[in-house]
Amino acid sequence: MKIIFLFLATLLLICNIHPLSPTHAADIPSNPQVLIEQGRKLYETGELTRADAVLLQAVQIFKSNGDKLGEAITLSNLSLVAKKLGELNKAESYITQSLQILTKSELRTDKISTLQILAETLDIQGQIQLELGQAEKALDSWKLAANIYTKANDEVGATRSLINQSIALQALGMYRQARATLEQIYPRLDKQADSLIKATALRSLGDVLQLDGDFKNSTNILQQSRDIAVKLQSPSHISAALISLGNTQLALGKRQLVQEINTTYEQSTPLSCKSSQNLTQYPLAFKFYNQAAQLYSEAVNISTSPLAQVQAQLNLLDVRQELQQWSEAQKLASQIKTKLQTIPPSKAAIYAQINLAQNSICLKKATTADNLSWKEIAQTLAVSIQQAKNINDNRSQSFALGALGALYLEAQDINNAQKLTQSGLVIATANKAIDIAYLWQWQLGYIYKAKGDIQSAITSYKETINNLKDLRNDLVSLNPDIQFSFRDNVEPVYRQFVDLLLQPENEDSKKQLYSPLSTPHSALSTQHSALTQENLKLAREAIEGLQLTELENFFREACLLPKAKQIDDIVDKTDTTSAVIYPIVLKDRLGIIVKLPNQPNLKYYTTYKPLEEVESILEQLQKKLREPDRLNDIKKLSGQVYNWLIQPMESELATQKIKTLVFVLDGSLRNIPMAVLYDEKQKQYLIQKYAVGLAPGLQLIDPKPLVRKQLNALTGGVSKQLKVDGRLFTSLDNVPGELQKIQSTIPNSKELLNQTFTKANVQNQIQRLPYTVVHMATHGEFSSNADKTFILAWEKLLKVTDFDNLLRLRSQSERPIELLVLSACQTAAGDKRATLGLAGIAVRAGARSTLATLWSVEDTSTAVIMSKFYQALTDTNVHKAEALRRAQLAVLTLDENPYYWAPYVLVGNWL
Repeated sequence: MKIIFLFLATLLLICNIHPLSPTHAADIPSNPQVLIEQGRKLYETGELTRADAVLLQAVQIFKSNGDKLGEAITLSNLSLVAKKLGELNKAESYITQSLQILTKSELRTDKISTLQILAETLDIQGQIQLELGQAEKALDSWKLAANIYTKANDEVGATRSLINQSIALQALGMYRQARATLEQIYPRLDKQADSLIKATALRSLGDVLQLDGDFKNSTNILQQSRDIAVKLQSPSHISAALISLGNTQLALGKRQLVQEINTTYEQSTPLSCKSSQNLTQYPLAFKFYNQAAQLYSEAVNISTSPLAQVQAQLNLLDVRQELQQWSEAQKLASQIKTKLQTIPPSKAAIYAQINLAQNSICLKKATTADNLSWKEIAQTLAVSIQQAKNINDNRSQSFALGALGALYLEAQDINNAQKLTQSGLVIATANKAIDIAYLWQWQLGYIYKAKGDIQSAITSYKETINNLKDLRNDLVSLNPDIQFSFRDNVEPVYRQFVDLLLQPENEDSKKQLYSPLSTPHSALSTQHSALTQENLKLAREAIEGLQLTELENFFREACLLPKAKQIDDIVDKTDTTSAVIYPIVLKDRLGIIVKLPNQPNLKYYTTYKPLEEVESILEQLQKKLREPDRLNDIKKLSGQVYNWLIQPMESELATQKIKTLVFVLDGSLRNIPMAVLYDEKQKQYLIQKYAVGLAPGLQLIDPKPLVRKQLNALTGGVSKQLKVDGRLFTSLDNVPGELQKIQSTIPNSKELLNQTFTKANVQNQIQRLPYTVVHMATHGEFSSNADKTFILAWEKLLKVTDFDNLLRLRSQSERPIELLVLSACQTAAGDKRATLGLAGIAVRAGARSTLATLWSVEDTSTAVIMSKFYQALTDTNVHKAEALRRAQLAVLTLDENPYYWAPYVLVGNWL
């Protein structure tokens, strides 16, 4: 577990309801209000067993006196004591009895004081229900409490209940709703004096913003929460805010690593240990991790709650291992184990035990020092399973069972691993906990594959992916207890499934490897007969599903794609001279699926190359392409990629008289413009042989040929040096000439240059006229981080999310924009997944096609390419991909260097 939300409930006092004078109270030792006061003091000093006995005596006195209200309040207090003792079933019984008295007796529930007591009792019930893993029931209790607080005009109580509701929503994985609930509270907080409730509300909102990827606002709000807690001298709230701030820094570090490291096969199973990176190679990520460690350490030192200390220590343990600080990690693990033995069972404590067990496994694998034995780790998990049973927490029980299964898998006890994983899956399925069920379906798939039961493995992976589809609405915001992340917990599922589907039946075929001593084409083996068409279609669909979930992770919300058409239909019926190529990056090979026109069967080719070598060559090629003087290196590297992807199908493409190649790219291949692939035998680039386009998946937005008679353009850009949002953008001197040439080719055009190129002006123009082309010649950057993907307007940076309402202002009945052109953009330096930003803009803009640059070329060649492109586009016999090809060839003829002609890529409809 990464985050614990602590609401320290105080004992409800009844002395304000039935006041007694101090003298009178002292004279009657058995007076229930005296007993209540004794119980309160015992509770606060931690003498819980004595507090329980005293309060039970008070209950009996109230009951014999017929004091229903006193009995109900004391039962509520008893439930708090039982909860702190870890006796959750007893706590649930007490609170249920209290509510039965409050709601079914002759008490006047219209009195303000009675209403407040009822609401406070419902608050306590919600806390107990959440501890029992009953988040939906807790949510209902807190909703009812909020309504009663409102009726009683108790704004503080209503605020507290809304905070609690947000916690229940988070426990249910409903982070968008949790954020919306907390944002209702936020405007009220400014008007309130500093209080612990205010600190808690701010912390809860900061936590949700962190999970929603809004790290900047998360940090600001969490710092406000910490400052209030410091002012009010509350150690528990200070430490909770520090833990949350640490979580945000850790999330920033992990996101930075994802941008810098393009490793696809990070985890083989849900709970397997990640390969550790030397973070000193990545200074920014290293800084974030160190800041997280410092904040967690401060939280441990300040907190007075053993459970909160353990939470901070577990988070710190995770960071120590990421930083490869093994000695400190081992000491920390030992301290956590000792402390956990003193903490009563609860949902939070159980997850902490599971977390420690997982960390112990990773420590055992990473170091040779004397660690816990497999048996000792298994015993820890077995205790967690029993404790989860005792408190009827089915989610915790399922998670602990699956974790124990993972441990047996590490110990290579496959049969027991299977039994435990299946048990965890049964419980998760029965309780509709699909965020946990998909983990154990994944783990089962891996186990079946290890046992050689390929069909059962395929079935398990199918079920896993189906559950992931069901989780898409809140994909990036799953339960933080299982440390969800796209790269670790989603991408490997899809890739392992595809790897399984594309596994050749004859493993001996792998011997036909590409060797430096072999002839250039001997690496390539065709597997048409070894794989069924069903497997090829499933693999293709799975890769598209992966790309869609990656986009959803990028936007941190489900993508609502417009009406689309199957790409196969276009190839078979509309453009029968095109072929679609799906290169898939696997651990030990490249799998290449090809769709040819009017052929019922997909083709499949395999190039056996280890992932590390593929990634290395693609990374080198990406870097060399941005350097104008690296022509020979580019030819050598791009020649290798040509041999991997194109050479196996050359004869088939020639037979089919293919003129256009449409790629659905995967992994690091997306960083390379396919036009630059070099045929060393014929001494030609791919663009000299074929028109080239990119498709985001199996479907395209309403793909229709461009209607030339209706061709008109909205052009705009920024040519002057400009400073926006603290960032200086250099002048683009060739932009005016570029826009002028477009206007001469397409007379029906409107230009917005420099001061007139604003968001409002673009929106107004789009609203006024149905432009077929929107051309933006301005600085822009594509990043794997949506917040850093932008186009420069005169007054602001247009973020990728702005494109939703920038180019989609026309009514649904009108045609979408045919073509969006971004002629001066680049992918973010050092970001290996930066082309996600390009895909994101293409989706958000809603245009049928997007033409963009992978790197910015401040040269007259850009104006030449754009001019030639639009000239070709006016020809009714030339589609967009062919128009781009002709424009690129015009520059290539003058200067062979790909730096000037290769960065342009056409995404979407190539017709």
